[in-house]
Amino acid sequence: MAFLVLVQGYALFVESLVSITQAALVAVVVGAGTAVSAYLLEYRIAAWSARRVTGETESHGGDGKSKS
Repeated sequence: MAFLVLVQGYALFVESLVSITQAALVAVVVGAGTAVSAYLLEYRIAAWSARRVTGETESHGGDGKSKS
């Protein structure tokens, strides 16, 4: 998304780097890449978060003291 913002800003102040069709194609590719990566990483992030929450509720080192 930052890339698209930079291209649009450059086009507004200097000259157009890409045509509107090319910009739309880049936006679709970036959107599809973001959607696919979010779908693929969702399970890993949820599992990591669950492990983290479970680990924080247990005693730290068995001494009964909180280390936060």
